[in-house]
Amino acid sequence: MRVEYEPLSPRFRDDPYPLYRRLRDEAPVHFASEAGMFCVSRHADVGFVLRRADLFSSAAMTSVLSGAPLRSLGPGYLLGLLRFLIKTRINPLQVRKRKALISVDGERHEMLRGIVNRGFTPSRIAAWEPRVRAIVEAQLTRLGRGEPFDVIDDLAIPLPVTIIAEMLGVDASRRADFKRWSNALLSVMSGAARRGSPDDGPLQDVSDLFIFLRHTVRERRRHPGDDLVSVLVDPARDAVLDEVDMVQFVVLLLVAGNETTTNLIGNAALALLEHPDALERVAREPERVPALVEEALRFDSPIQVVFRTVSEDTELAGTRIPRGAVLAALLGSANRDERAFAEPDRFDVERDTRGHLAFGFGPHFCLGAALARLEARVALEALVPELVHCKRVGERTARIDSFLVRGRAHLDIVAESAV
Repeated sequence: MRVEYEPLSPRFRDDPYPLYRRLRDEAPVHFASEAGMFCVSRHADVGFVLRRADLFSSAAMTSVLSGAPLRSLGPGYLLGLLRFLIKTRINPLQVRKRKALISVDGERHEMLRGIVNRGFTPSRIAAWEPRVRAIVEAQLTRLGRGEPFDVIDDLAIPLPVTIIAEMLGVDASRRADFKRWSNALLSVMSGAARRGSPDDGPLQDVSDLFIFLRHTVRERRRHPGDDLVSVLVDPARDAVLDEVDMVQFVVLLLVAGNETTTNLIGNAALALLEHPDALERVAREPERVPALVEEALRFDSPIQVVFRTVSEDTELAGTRIPRGAVLAALLGSANRDERAFAEPDRFDVERDTRGHLAFGFGPHFCLGAALARLEARVALEALVPELVHCKRVGERTARIDSFLVRGRAHLDIVAESAV
């Protein structure tokens, strides 16, 4: 029987890993007819696609996440988009011309990344560790008192949202807005709003975000401070991002940085609860936490897929792929490929995870990988000793509604002494 798989459909989302295995074994380059794109599932092939930006352009990241193919959009989406453009006064032709960092290649990508890197130098990232530790300690207070605790809502969400807000110099009162805006972006790009009728819902929240960011960029140009936005718009630099570039970058930071870290922490905690031997091992040997982070990234990748446009007729795994076709590079499948990792469906904190593709590979390797690793490491160093004495409560919650990111909406635990 032919393998059926559609990368944009929620039908395959709950547990895609058995299906990924079938794809790798039977159809390593699978054409998904509903989405109209080729799905690449083996580790070596995904790595090749990510490495060869000359053959596989990142332009598809914008086209797919902004609504292509049109047949994948639900009723009312285009009307909601029109309202968004009117409210924000954004020129769609300008946005299309000035694509975001994840959607350009070559010299412009190198230029944009070089500017943005100024906010993500090793010294800048390392300087955030004391603040990350303080936030984690404060968020774990309820768990330490024996109160019910949601790993997602009470730790995995507040930590990256707070750090991103502070990096951008945003007032503390807007941090709840940042999470709401992040959720809306995810829904519009890869979830329910894309399939349904957004009207005054998520797309209007995204409108508020764009208006807020445009105001913030203009304010920092007039009155720079010691935040990331000020670093990036500093006119004394040899090159600056324009207003559209800046807004697109912060949108990218919200989704990639916020959602990746939230789901990395949540997926790691869930894996530990479902593998008590691994939990006890890390609790006994806390120096294994960095290895835990890497295995969590491999085992249940927070970002499951990235998209590429084929720049010229090519062949991959024996399949001819025409110029202009869209590829879905399945990171989640590549990280479970038995050709790259022995017993890949086993969660093993002693595993050699080198070569996993959770943060991508090549020129578009995740800009915020070091920050995500720092936040996850600090969070799990503090959480693991508590998890040993906790149990899950309540029903198993649903997955986040997104074809892009993978994680649980909630993960409720309670100290066993409180039961």
